[in-house]
Order: sequence, then structure tokens, then C-alpha cells
Amino acid sequence: MSAPAPALVDLLGLVAYGELLAFDRLAADARLAPDLRRRAALSEMAAAEIAHYRWIAERITTLGVTPDEAMGPYVEALQAYHDSTEPKDWPEAVTKAYVGDAISDDFLRAIADGLDGPDRRLILDVLHDSRYAEFAAAEIRAAIEADPPVANRLSMWARRLVGEALSQAGRVAAADRGALTALISREGVDAPALFRRLTEAHTARMTAAGLNN
Repeated sequence: MSAPAPALVDLLGLVAYGELLAFDRLAADARLAPDLRRRAALSEMAAAEIAHYRWIAERITTLGVTPDEAMGPYVEALQAYHDSTEPKDWPEAVTKAYVGDAISDDFLRAIADGLDGPDRRLILDVLHDSRYAEFAAAEIRAAIEADPPVANRLSMWARRLVGEALSQAGRVAAADRGALTALISREGVDAPALFRRLTEAHTARMTAAGLNN
């Protein structure tokens, strides 16, 4: 059974603002790249994010709501995450892309499981392609190989990222958005269990990238 329109608008608004912020972040982080190849790779990721934003915005519009209205409730929580996790250099930028984007994708994937049909497919289609995670992980491993002590710094950074991401996800889940909360509850998504799964997946990703948990 598809989600009712208010719940769908709330969910799409959350996804749309996440895509818009991801575009801004990746475009800015591309300037930290040590060479043109890497700068182009992050710029391509940014282009994909803005394309995904357009897909979501168009769907929101068909539901009789403006994208601005749908995104508004999530601006404070998501902006707070990005403001508090500004990378200082290229290794921190790719670690943020690797850790932060994956946590966000896992969270949205769990909620999107409450949908069926085209809307579920739309949300799954805008989640990050695995090749971007592979690129980021490879960059992290290369940074560690070039300077082994950097592993400790990036591991601490990744732990901070996941803490901030889970904190903001909790704020979103607890926000006074009755329709979205009803969608989550209707589909049996238990918030503590979800956060445990998010943490377990994060731990596996840290190991794969050569970082300490």
C-alpha cells in the first residue's frame, strides 16, 4: 500500500533537501582535491546530486506542494549536521562522503521500504551509486598508505561524523512531522533497532576503508 500524500510529501521533502545540501557540499569539497582527476570525480558526484534533486522536486510538485514547503521542516537539522562537520582537507572530505552519505542512505532506505511502486523506486534511484563509495574508500586507503598515522585522525573524524549523523537522524525521526512518523511506525521501523543497524553497517564500512572503529 502506498503512503498517503502527506507522509510522502514529508519523506520527499527530507530527501530533496538532503540532495540539495549534498550538491553544495560536494561542489565545495571538490576544491580540496589534490589534482584535476579527483576534482572532476567529486564534481561529477555533485552533478548527480543536483539531478536527483530535480527528480524529487518534480515529484513533490505533482503532489500539489512546492519543494520549498516540503523541504522547510528539515533545513535546521540537516544544515546543523553539515555546519558542524566541515572538512579541513581532502582526506576528511572523502571520509565525510564515505561515512556521512552511507549513513543517510541507510536511514532513507529503511523508511522508503514503507512505500511501493514508483515512489519507492524513485527514492532508491537517488541513493548514492556504489562506485562513489568505492572511490571514497580507495582515496581513504591511499591517504593511509601514504601517511599511516593519518588513519587515527580519520578514524576519529569518522566517529564524529557518525555521531553527528545519528544525532541529526534522531532529530528528524522525532520531529513534529506526524505524517512521516506515522509512515515509519506503520511499517514497523523501530528507531532504536534502526540506529543499531546503522551503527553496525558503519562499523563494517570503517573496516573496509582501513579505519579503526
